[in-house]
Amino acid sequence: MVLSIVKPSAFDVQVLKEVWANLKKDSCPYHYNFHMHTNCSDGQLSPVTVMEQAAQIGLKGLAITDHHSVKGYQIAQAWLDEKRSYKPEQTLPHLWTGVEVTSDLLGTEVHLLGYGFLPEHPAMSPYLQGDRPSSSDALAVNVIRAFHQAGGLAVLAHPSRYQRAAEKLIPDAAKLGIDGVEAYYAYGNPKPWIPSVKETEIALEISQIHQLYNTCGTDTHGKSLLQRI
Repeated sequence: MVLSIVKPSAFDVQVLKEVWANLKKDSCPYHYNFHMHTNCSDGQLSPVTVMEQAAQIGLKGLAITDHHSVKGYQIAQAWLDEKRSYKPEQTLPHLWTGVEVTSDLLGTEVHLLGYGFLPEHPAMSPYLQGDRPSSSDALAVNVIRAFHQAGGLAVLAHPSRYQRAAEKLIPDAAKLGIDGVEAYYAYGNPKPWIPSVKETEIALEISQIHQLYNTCGTDTHGKSLLQRI
């Protein structure tokens, strides 16, 4: 008899790929949200409040992407585990590991998002110290490689927020092995949250050429998961 091994949900990149393959412009912020910050980096919400809001909103899945830290994820995962231990019938969101890393993509400062990685993997050590990496650790090619070595996926965050155009950065990242691009992003913090039309169209067109996944996120730093600030 062959026993199947169930991968812990926080590291299940196969499920994550399936979700990303079916995301649409209205998937965020009420169904999925893959970019948010807690007070473990530069956000205002505690990890527990993030999870309480996520459950109240009815999110199916999310990732906490604090800068250079997984402390927020760890607190949120503990909250989930406790909830499931005494309320197994309650429907709760799927939580993946996440982090946002300041990186150098061919001379341009960008932010790379990692998902589904094993935090304890040695390759992740330079990126989970609370501060931005330095020297060669900051090179995008090495950040992407570290995410992959730790079993995770790499995504270029908000591709139209940098000094170099998305039309240049996304292909550059694709050459280095990036898995996806944060195509659905609300530039300018509109209320209600809605992906920026022009920037989304550009990202979707280029990601299709390079066969990348498209992700979405509010990039929450404030007190609501439904807004950036």
